[in-house]
Amino acid sequence: MNFMTLDSSVRWSLAAIFGALILSTIIVQTLIRLKPSGDFSNLRQRVNSWWVMVTVFSLAMTLSRNVSIVFFGFMSFLALKEFLSLIPTRRADRRVLFWAYLAIPLQFYLVYLEWYGMFIIFIPVYMFLLLPLRMVTIGQTKGYVRAAGTIHWGLMLTVFCLSHTAFMLVLRESKAPDSFPGPGLVLFLVVLTQLNDVCQFIWGKSLGRRKILPKVSPGKTWAGFLGGVSTTTVIAWQAGPFLTMLNGWQSSVAGLIIGIGGFVGDVNLSALKRDLQVKDSGSLLPGHGGILDRVDSLTYAAPLFFHYVYWLYDFQTFGTSIGQ
Repeated sequence: MNFMTLDSSVRWSLAAIFGALILSTIIVQTLIRLKPSGDFSNLRQRVNSWWVMVTVFSLAMTLSRNVSIVFFGFMSFLALKEFLSLIPTRRADRRVLFWAYLAIPLQFYLVYLEWYGMFIIFIPVYMFLLLPLRMVTIGQTKGYVRAAGTIHWGLMLTVFCLSHTAFMLVLRESKAPDSFPGPGLVLFLVVLTQLNDVCQFIWGKSLGRRKILPKVSPGKTWAGFLGGVSTTTVIAWQAGPFLTMLNGWQSSVAGLIIGIGGFVGDVNLSALKRDLQVKDSGSLLPGHGGILDRVDSLTYAAPLFFHYVYWLYDFQTFGTSIGQ
């Protein structure tokens, strides 16, 4: 898979995204010139960071399938690293963390093999059983429950959930085994997830009055949630048939899943940061925070969307071919 073999709809969509970035840059520069005294530093940082994120993502998507899988694996590594830096583990668990980080290349190697049967149980079953066993052999029981929960929850969110995005790249329909609809599905998921965040912010700022979860995320309102999900669903209805094999109503349901799932993923990480009394998960992306701040919505939206599409269509994978 490279740029020349990507479906034309994916290439045009990537071109449209860069066009939107160019327009955003022009708008920001115009605002700075019209209001020299205004503080647009955060807005400029956000747009500059989007340039970096979109460029890296586009290169990963267009160079090859293997590069794309490695890219998503690296994103999982950065996300898990941020997660574990937010919630420090016990000194004794450093030896356990080796196995937690080792799960990342193994999980994404299963993606490379297209082995769905093992991919879907490796972390929820085998790592779930292995990590506590390794902790027990260390012999330190103080803080055991908190440490075990922290490490496994981090693995589930940042590696297992996010790896569903990568597995979409290797999906191939049983009736057309040489066809990979994955790039369109991934672009559909990632773009809609990010647009959902933006739309919820705009609707919330414009019409938001009643808070939806004031103790978890005071900035979230019912207007933002409902307006964002509705807008995402409408965009999905139009974009789905263009980018993916989904028809109109299937795309609308997908938009609803991504909109609601993205919101839940966002507030889930908001609850974590509020508990730890931190604003951002990191500072890697100026204006946005850390990797976790950008992929929080995907932690819920990716597995929900993946399984919706997976069970909607008949896909051929190594796992199913050996009866798993």
